[in-house]
Amino acid sequence: MAQQGHSEACCTVPPAVVGDYKPKGDYIDLDGMQVYTTGPSTATSAIFIIYDIFGFSPQALQGADILAHADQSHQYQVFMPDFFYGKPLPHDVFPPDNEDKKKQLSDFFAGPANPPDTAKKVPELVKKLGEKYTGIKKWGSLGMCWGGKRGLTEDVEQIVSLTSQSGTSFTASAEVHPAMVDPNDAKGFKVPVCMLASGDEKPEDVENFKKNLSVDSHIETFKDQLHGWMAARGDLKNERVRAEYERGYGVLLDFYHKYL
Repeated sequence: MAQQGHSEACCTVPPAVVGDYKPKGDYIDLDGMQVYTTGPSTATSAIFIIYDIFGFSPQALQGADILAHADQSHQYQVFMPDFFYGKPLPHDVFPPDNEDKKKQLSDFFAGPANPPDTAKKVPELVKKLGEKYTGIKKWGSLGMCWGGKRGLTEDVEQIVSLTSQSGTSFTASAEVHPAMVDPNDAKGFKVPVCMLASGDEKPEDVENFKKNLSVDSHIETFKDQLHGWMAARGDLKNERVRAEYERGYGVLLDFYHKYL
């Protein structure tokens, strides 16, 4: 059931903006949480993005805009909540190559990025967004790095039920350069999944994840890209990274077009 190959939507993805990026969307307040929203209000399908630990990075915001607007024949409403309330992990903490950085990273995951606390917020956020934007008929999800793992890990039961189990609010789930790929996570999936791994993910974990799936899937590794290339760690000044960033979002569009 795994699919790979040329992305038709790559032909519609605009060249990525290098340097200062001006987001196309707006920020709304949803019960005290800021949510970036982009895409036409007439779109009947939506994508809920769980960003990486660096929050509203220009690369993530541009990616949201690409998903929302790139294909004029099939657009989406896209929502990216600010789970960290304006205080993401500082870029200079990563990689955690000394004891101080390791402590900062550990404290961040124990606090603002605590997985169970984050997981509990997602079902209610999706519900409230659906009540506010009543034209939405189908929901897809996208997790980046930390967001990808939060969308799948079995110890965060509510997120699993949303993204993969019976009764989910999502019609399809996707993750890019997911943190801590666990092949066992794949066994409970009930909705189609797209995984775009980087060269930093363990190949055997990605392969076994694919083998354990019983749903439609697109599993692909961008072997020469580092973990985070489609989000905050993507160096869009680098021609090769920029090309694979664009191709990656084209693959996601192909996937969402098929199931949303």
